[in-house]
Amino acid sequence: MSALIATRPSPAERLADLAVQALIDEADLSPKPGLVDRRGSGAHSDLHLGLMHTSAQSLWPAFAAMADAARAEGEVSQALRETLGQLGRDGEAEMLRVTAGVNTHRGAIWALGLLSASATLEPDAAADGIAMTAAALARLEDPAAPHNPDSHGARVCRRYGVLGAREQAQHGFPAVIEHGLPQLLASRRAGAGEQNARLDALLAIMSQLTDTCVLHRAGLEGLERM
Repeated sequence: MSALIATRPSPAERLADLAVQALIDEADLSPKPGLVDRRGSGAHSDLHLGLMHTSAQSLWPAFAAMADAARAEGEVSQALRETLGQLGRDGEAEMLRVTAGVNTHRGAIWALGLLSASATLEPDAAADGIAMTAAALARLEDPAAPHNPDSHGARVCRRYGVLGAREQAQHGFPAVIEHGLPQLLASRRAGAGEQNARLDALLAIMSQLTDTCVLHRAGLEGLERM
């Protein structure tokens, strides 16, 4: 009679679990102004909570593969940057397949993919150290990356002279490290409760971030109101 032997998840699998759970927790967090949450679709006519969950789960293999690639390479390098780029594009293709073409998590693939790889390279580092390793990766060029100067984000960055998601990563995610994370920890210490602490962190980021999606939809007036 054979016995079932339980196997422990690898470090890459654990990081992929955390990345997917983070996306699901973000979608579920309520109430979020203008965003998909448990109340409804916010300002998005093409998104809903179930689609966000399906999309997040579809990205597990990509996040695990990025962490595995970082483990194999062992350091920040041009080769690792290009591998992460291809794995991210593969993950995006799978995301678009399961969402029937809806862009649910393109930015999250970029951010969490970099962070998963960086957490593999710096397993004992604090959040700011992981973010700076991610920044070093993000500053390396990927020759195979598609360049679309007419995308909404690119046009907004040119028009308003602001930093987009790519630049946030290249600077070590300052909106998160300098505003969101400190507020999260402060709210937890103050006894706000986990949901309210996470909402506080979101609002801390929203109050500082030059969100290119908001600029595209509502211009400077909308961003200032946010």
